[in-house]
Amino acid sequence: MTDVRPLDEPAADVARQPRELNLTWALVLISVAQLMIVLDGTIANIALPYIQADLEISQANLTWVVTGYALAFGSLLLLGGRLGDLYGRRRVFMAGLVIFGVASLLGGFATGEPMLLASRGLQGLGAALASPAALALITTTFPAGPARNRAFAVYAAMSGAGAAVGLILGGWLTGTSPELFGTAIDGWRLTFLINFPIGLAAAALAPRFLNESESHPGELDLPGALTGTLGLLGVVYGLSRAGTEGWTDGLTLASLAAGVAMLVVFALIERRVAHPLLPFRIFTSRTRAASFVAMFFAPAAMFAMFYFLSQYIQNVMGYSPLKAGVAFLPFTVGIVVGAGLASNLLSRVNPRVISGTGTLIAAGALYGFSTLPYDTSFPVQDVTGTYVSDILPFVIMMAFGMGLTFVPVTLTAVHHLRAQESGIGSGVLNTAQQVGGALGLAVLATVATQTFTDRGAELASAGAAAAAAGGPTPSPEQMQAMEAVARLQVFTEGSTQAFLVGSFLMLAASAVIWILLDVKHEELATDGPEPVHVG
Repeated sequence: MTDVRPLDEPAADVARQPRELNLTWALVLISVAQLMIVLDGTIANIALPYIQADLEISQANLTWVVTGYALAFGSLLLLGGRLGDLYGRRRVFMAGLVIFGVASLLGGFATGEPMLLASRGLQGLGAALASPAALALITTTFPAGPARNRAFAVYAAMSGAGAAVGLILGGWLTGTSPELFGTAIDGWRLTFLINFPIGLAAAALAPRFLNESESHPGELDLPGALTGTLGLLGVVYGLSRAGTEGWTDGLTLASLAAGVAMLVVFALIERRVAHPLLPFRIFTSRTRAASFVAMFFAPAAMFAMFYFLSQYIQNVMGYSPLKAGVAFLPFTVGIVVGAGLASNLLSRVNPRVISGTGTLIAAGALYGFSTLPYDTSFPVQDVTGTYVSDILPFVIMMAFGMGLTFVPVTLTAVHHLRAQESGIGSGVLNTAQQVGGALGLAVLATVATQTFTDRGAELASAGAAAAAAGGPTPSPEQMQAMEAVARLQVFTEGSTQAFLVGSFLMLAASAVIWILLDVKHEELATDGPEPVHVG
């Protein structure tokens, strides 16, 4: 005879739900905050040349405008999730939004490189506090079943579309130069300043539309917080640096080694303390562990897609910043449609089928990007793909596939967690996404860079051989034009190789989902912690 007993009582903070109208506005508030946090990872990308010129930032340090945010965000997520569990998720959510807004204001008025980079790190801290709290608030605010499925669909759509929205908004704002009190404001500054009123308004409205979760007993694991944060900091920094300096760079290897060592120490501490920052029992569920792994691999491919495709559209196809941003608009539409369909299917279809199909569609899209035309045979011809036939179909496929993937994976990652651990579970999920994105970009950038180097050397050798054979000698202007075309064609070939490897990363996520994600759709309509079967 098998008895089933719960690990603890259902969460008290889901017992009393807000009014139906509040549920709607609660979702709007959480979604706007999440969209703001996610899009900040890409909104400054298109503005980088303008930031560099205005603040006189060196090319070597320019990447820190993007990676500084990701570094602080990714390394502090576990701490942010735990703080929400201990001291109240709404309170931590509001604190994160205020910090994020103030940091954005500082970035918008930055007068030099140090001030801008410091503001980006402070933005990352605010995001690390607000993002896991936002996800946990959905779990504790919306009842299990269709209402929570719809909420997760909107949340996942905001998370996935944020990167594309960031490119669109960044392209538009960068191209503007409004006047305030007779003083012209550089467009790139608006990419930061826009977050200040949004962040503070969302924080001010939170007490009205969001219930505070219970503050659960426990102590903040300071040794675990220190070693875990330093470990993630070392790993994320090493992965980010590998994307620009290569995997053999001394500082890259030292950072990765130190990060891994600190994470080992972190694991030893967590097994011995009474109130761990990361209770390892959240990994004992095969379904939850599979969700974390899938959320590691899928963004690894998706974030790299944005990185290479945005450069291809601007540099190779010659799109302006605004036009390049608009080119990604179908992505936002596709992911919303995919997320909505996933939400509707979850009450009838198992998550494995929905998210497994989504990852296969996304893998097909990445393979489609790998077929972009190029010519790297000597003499190089100027070959360029077309948006309608070579890019648009696969942008839509990628978005639809990610919409189908993110909703079930996000839901299964935090479902049936103990009430006092939903914040840290959300932090783990977000950490997997951020570290996976950094790893994916580093790996695919290495693949692309190796192709750039090898093909560039081959073309240089072929050109020298042609000159030695007595071929016509081009003028300096002709040589400059030929080199410019060759660089773009070599970049395209490197990007296609990165897309091809990205498709295998997505297939890895798909394999994990199909093999290990075995929760049934009926279970997603129930609340409370996972049952333990006692024989």
